[in-house]
Amino acid sequence: MKITALFVFKCAPEASNPVILAKASNVSHIGYFYQTNAEEFLVFVGRTVASRTPPSQRQSVQHQEYKVHAYNRNGLCVVGFMDDHYPLRSAFTLLNQVIDEYQKSFGETWKSAKEDSTAKSSWSYLDDALTKFQDPAEADKLLKIQRELDETKIILHKTIDSVLARGEKLDSLVEKSSDLSSASQMFYKSAKKTNSCCTIL
Repeated sequence: MKITALFVFKCAPEASNPVILAKASNVSHIGYFYQTNAEEFLVFVGRTVASRTPPSQRQSVQHQEYKVHAYNRNGLCVVGFMDDHYPLRSAFTLLNQVIDEYQKSFGETWKSAKEDSTAKSSWSYLDDALTKFQDPAEADKLLKIQRELDETKIILHKTIDSVLARGEKLDSLVEKSSDLSSASQMFYKSAKKTNSCCTIL
């Protein structure tokens, strides 16, 4: 069980793209030469899922080997990248805890954010949470999860494509994205091509 990344976004209805307020990731399990590309894809997929998570809603999206969990509380959205074995209840408990801690630390200042936080580690709590909650049992001890889960609808999407609006394709979003360098876009295309050759007809 592994958490690869956690993001905190400002998701304003009038904004076209969610703004990164804080982020923490650990891509050490990915080959050294692909880590930058992996980081960019985490940002891209995280921003895409956050932008399509309505206020007061939680959702889970399967994207390759990750389950991307998102919780939007009135425009403050937390997105977590976990593997398939990370328990759903623990994942949403963690996201709820991150939002609570963010609001305790920063109050309503996030509402005025206009640009992504560029600091590698803009909020130390998020780095600590990424390490501490690798064990889902740590997240299960948090309070109020059952009540929160009962009050909020959880939507499980089979793929990220089901989150995209009708007519949108992941490939076209990858090409338009400012989060991805041209090397990352080429990496995505070659990975997709390599994976498609192995499917059984």
